[in-house]
Amino acid sequence: MRRINGFTLLELMVTVAVLAILAAIAFPSFQGTLRSNRMATTSNELIAALSLARSEAVKNTRGAGICASSAGTSCDGPTWSGGWMVWGDTNGNGAFDAGEPVLRFAEGRPALEGVSGQDLTIAFDARGRNRAAAAQDITLLPDECGNQDLQRRLTISPTGQVRLHKEKCA
Repeated sequence: MRRINGFTLLELMVTVAVLAILAAIAFPSFQGTLRSNRMATTSNELIAALSLARSEAVKNTRGAGICASSAGTSCDGPTWSGGWMVWGDTNGNGAFDAGEPVLRFAEGRPALEGVSGQDLTIAFDARGRNRAAAAQDITLLPDECGNQDLQRRLTISPTGQVRLHKEKCA
């Protein structure tokens, strides 16, 4: 008589039930990790876009900028959560005009909420300085914050430097 090694149906069902219970317990904390990673990725992409605009401004000696954009063809975005584009300012006026090159476009993030009352265009002059007289802020806010420091505020100083601040959601 040979003994057959393997799992019975009952053992398999118990194992699947235990895995389902563990997954149900771990899911809420995993959601917080996913939201945190999404915010870190989005803020890093926006910092990279700001750096690109600043370096392009110095390179082309006329300036460049970044603005909220929903399609990458104009500065028509209502908030930064709808997407953004970087352009080279060929005429040096600090605004996006027809015919100026779009260097990069990033699509909107559905998991972000727009924050109203913020500047939606940030322009840099030929020396890489912010054209605005004062510091400008960009706030990124997730649609579900929970009890974490998920809000990100990017401050662009008059010299063009970018600082990232992690904050409690407002």
